[in-house]
Amino acid sequence: MVRLRIQNLNIWFNTVQSLKNITMEIQANEILSIIGPANSGKTTFLRMLNRLNELELNFRMEGTIELDNNDIKTIDVQMLRKRIGMVFALPVPLPLSIFDNVAYGPRMHGVKHKKKLHEIVEQSLKKAYLWEEVKERLNVSAFQLSGGQQQRLCIARTLAVEPEVILFDEPCSGLDPVSTAKVEEAMLKLKQNYTLILVTNNVKQAARVGDRTAFFLNGELIEIDKTDKIFTAPADKRTDEYIRGMFG
Repeated sequence: MVRLRIQNLNIWFNTVQSLKNITMEIQANEILSIIGPANSGKTTFLRMLNRLNELELNFRMEGTIELDNNDIKTIDVQMLRKRIGMVFALPVPLPLSIFDNVAYGPRMHGVKHKKKLHEIVEQSLKKAYLWEEVKERLNVSAFQLSGGQQQRLCIARTLAVEPEVILFDEPCSGLDPVSTAKVEEAMLKLKQNYTLILVTNNVKQAARVGDRTAFFLNGELIEIDKTDKIFTAPADKRTDEYIRGMFG
């Protein structure tokens, strides 16, 4: 089932065109890895899926993005960002306890019952592979967690509002290999119930977790295919050269 459909997407900031005629479909319950060198449009594309680019001055777009066959422009932006959550490169916990970080979103959406909040927090932390590490200290400040734990806390915070799609913008860029492995393990489990889109500069990570991989270059989608094919027999020479480290 197609979860997101992007057609003829063009994006400008001032006179600079960041994305050029992007057309693609993203399936439900898949991990789509997006790779490409710096300034290739990867993060701009990701931020467009929940309309974060609209916060920038002199932003302009053409084309359409549909979530479950509905143009995202017609969806209330706060509801859209609930349905399409985002995990950023640097974890940004709220200056609250571990528990209150995860409970923050549900409370904002009207969940007040203490037992229900506890259930949401526990399940979200379990899905983010963090529960066993923090269950005895939920009232401790989130800032006492390690960087890898903070990133998984941010994943749990995103999960707590029950999104359908989760966007990951280089979520492991500042993490050690052990923390990276835990985040990847969580992602592989999450795709059973969510659609995941991962922007990463680590091509090995893209190969490890992606069901399909898209290669962006200079604002264009060069190709998108099953990850095994992209990494063994890409259709475009530029994809092959990037994967082999010849540029980027």
